[in-house]
Parts: sequence; C-alpha cells; structure tokens
Amino acid sequence: MTTSKCRAVLLQLKSLSNAENVAGMARLGINPKNTYGISIPNLRRIAKELGTDHVLALQLWKSKIHEARILASMIDSPDRVSSKQMDLWANDFDSWDVCDQCCSNLFDKTAHAYTKAVEWNSSGKEFVKRAGFSLMAALAAHDKTATDRQFIEFLKIIEERSDDERNFVKKSVNWALRGIGKRNVRLNAAAIASAHRIRQRDSSASRWIASDALRELTNSKVQKRLHR
Repeated sequence: MTTSKCRAVLLQLKSLSNAENVAGMARLGINPKNTYGISIPNLRRIAKELGTDHVLALQLWKSKIHEARILASMIDSPDRVSSKQMDLWANDFDSWDVCDQCCSNLFDKTAHAYTKAVEWNSSGKEFVKRAGFSLMAALAAHDKTATDRQFIEFLKIIEERSDDERNFVKKSVNWALRGIGKRNVRLNAAAIASAHRIRQRDSSASRWIASDALRELTNSKVQKRLHR
C-alpha cells in the first residue's frame, strides 16, 4: 500500500527528472529504465529532510523507480532491516549504482552484513554477486570496530572468486581488494600478497583485478598514509 507521504515523495522525485542526466548515466552503464537522472547530492538532501523511516523506505523500494530505491537506502533504519529484506532487495538490483548505494548507505550497518557479504558472492546473478563484494568494500571503509581477521577471511574469498569476467563483478572484486588493503598496514601487506596470487591465475579478469589493485596499494601516497 502506497501512503500519501510516499506518493508525495515520488512526485517530488519526478519533478526533478532530467533527461540529459539519464542519457549520461546510461553511458556509465546505469540502467536508464525507470530512472529520473537525479544527482546523489539532491537525493541526500531529500533524505535529510525525510529522516529515518523504515515503512516509507519499503514503499519507495516497491515503486521500482531508480532514484526512489537509492533514497530508500538512505532513509531506512539498519536495525529494522531483516535478512529477508536484504535478499529481496539484492535480487531486485538491476544497476551497479543502486547496488553500491544500498551496500554503502544501509546494508553495511545491519546485523547481517558480514553474513550477506559471504553468501552473495557465490550467487550466479551479476548484481547479487557484485553486492557481496561491494559490501566487503563498504565494511572495510566504514566498520571501525571490525578485526583484521574478518577481512583476512574476505581476502580468501576474493582470491577464490577473482576469475568472474563479468564487468560489474570484477570491478567490485577489485574495489573490495583495494578497500581492505587501505584499511591498515597489516591488511595492506595481506592484500598485496593476495593480489600477487590472483595475478597468477589463468584469467584476464584476475590479472586486471590484481594489477589495478597493486598499482594503488603499493602507491607511495597510500604507503605513507598507512605508515604515518
């Protein structure tokens, strides 16, 4: 059931639609279907005005509007997000930006984050598998209380699943590897070692993932920051 508040938000989003932005997003690999072309800063402004609202988030998600789904990830309450909801939303992903926004805005703050990061990366669905690795990257960036051991376990999975040639998957594997390697000195060394092993695999995706990650993780600026 769509409430009057949800209808009002959807009308507000539609009023901000920009066809040129939609075309630009499509060139970046973002699905233009049901998309209004609203910038992330504008969505964050609306989210700030709305505040946290779990029920509204669920209603916005059901609208299937691209920006409404990103907005839903910004206003939902992590404490109220169930494992079932995460699976349902992940299976609805049809664009890399909705996937990454949900992982970075919401999913990484839930009680199920580490479980889903492992579960999803074995999926055959491109954007669900991407979500598993995007969630690893988001946790590496945002969870200040996590132990190194948790990310060492992620590195093992990254090595095992680094041969997926699908563009949106391999880019998320690379993102997770780089994110973990920039967390601290110990994880930097572990991620570099993983990257060297990944580069030896008989896969063009693995070679690209490893080479790109090594360029950043061994960069003097990154090394200086980590050792400071």
